[in-house]
Amino acid sequence: MAVLKPHPDRLLPADPTTRDIARRLYQTVKGMPIISPHGHTDPQWFADNEPFPDPAQLLIVPDHYVFRMLYSQGVDLASLGIATHDGTPYEADPRKIWKTFADNYYLFRGTPSRMWLDWVFSKVFGIDVTLTPETADHYYEVMDASLKTDAFRPRALFERFNIEVIATTEGPLDDLRHHKKIREGGWKGRVVTAYRPDPVMDPEHIGFAENLERFGQLAGEDITTFAGYLKAHQNRRAFFREAGATSTDHGHVRATTANLSPSEAAALYDKIRSGDFSAHEADLFRGQMLTEMARMSLDDGMVLQLHPGVYRSHNQHVLNRFGRDKGADIPLSTEYVHALKPLLDAYGNDPRLTFIVFTLDETVYARELAPLAGHYPALKLGPPWWFHDSPEGMRRFRDQMTETGGYYNTVGFNDDTRAFFSIPARHDVARRMDCSHLARLVAEHRLDEDEAAEVAYDLSYKLAKQAYKL
Repeated sequence: MAVLKPHPDRLLPADPTTRDIARRLYQTVKGMPIISPHGHTDPQWFADNEPFPDPAQLLIVPDHYVFRMLYSQGVDLASLGIATHDGTPYEADPRKIWKTFADNYYLFRGTPSRMWLDWVFSKVFGIDVTLTPETADHYYEVMDASLKTDAFRPRALFERFNIEVIATTEGPLDDLRHHKKIREGGWKGRVVTAYRPDPVMDPEHIGFAENLERFGQLAGEDITTFAGYLKAHQNRRAFFREAGATSTDHGHVRATTANLSPSEAAALYDKIRSGDFSAHEADLFRGQMLTEMARMSLDDGMVLQLHPGVYRSHNQHVLNRFGRDKGADIPLSTEYVHALKPLLDAYGNDPRLTFIVFTLDETVYARELAPLAGHYPALKLGPPWWFHDSPEGMRRFRDQMTETGGYYNTVGFNDDTRAFFSIPARHDVARRMDCSHLARLVAEHRLDEDEAAEVAYDLSYKLAKQAYKL
């Protein structure tokens, strides 16, 4: 059986001189606490501190990185325990799900998922052999037994992973009961929320009209008028801040922003509420609301995040059978220079605003995003995200962003994940890649090593904490 032992120099440069520099830099940051300022872990885990379920339910069923690869090779999602929406049967035996995964684990060779999972298997569970069909039962039994112990409960792992603070993401209709339980329970772990108002801000969101009605009820505002609708957002933002929120987050198809006159915005809102609107008007409304969110951020200090550029649920068959978020989301080309101008004209020169923009379109790194962030005081660049949360994606980001945007117009790293066990693995990858990037500059005599060590610290810890006001 092949030995599973992640190499201590993994991801560091192959050139011996540069590798030695990267090693030294990495040693200064590898043990830093984790700041996880944006993600999608479940706050109920930390509130209730119940044991995690079996290995299949923990690592396979909820992870679209895993099952999208398997589906691409003809593995039925139902065989992986993915619940169907059309009433057809799906596998419920976790051992069978795990066996299917193990039989196909070779498909992940060279991918970030393989690197993260091997780290979890080795560093978290202490397994020292590679996952194969022959070792599948051994893996399952070791992990299943571990998950039944107190050392593998969510709060214990939070502390073991050296997480200083983690932000979850909740919708505007959430009652945040789990965050309340965490705050009042006496545990010292810091778990905060983030305000994701897409269900009441995106007219094309499923159930938008019903969401809007509930939104007004929760906020105690008359949302039949645009002024009342804006007050409802202000009220819910305040409610979220009580649960520790320091940021809002917006997952729009495009990066459109708008700055309409009050009468134009009110008329657009009336049309949106009527349900008789075009795709262009829906996009315009989302854009107007981003600018409104920026204005509110100046009042309450919350950081504004934009995650645009994804065609959600591209596979209609999978959507019909299994529902949303099943690995069929595809990146889109995204334009930022014209799209962001209305918001930046209004608030981009105000250093009190922190507006963090992400992209899945790497072609805009050097051409659009780095020059924008390298000029506007309010604008910061989010790290490589989703499809580009990989060694290659991180390398391309640093190579193209730094020459115009520098390091200090970026916000360090965030893992943006539902996969709790992978968080330390992801941060370790980012730290190794940043140290490798900095080591090359030192080796080329473009940066002194002591300066590189300061930058490594900032990228690993300080910038995220500072940008997200944590």
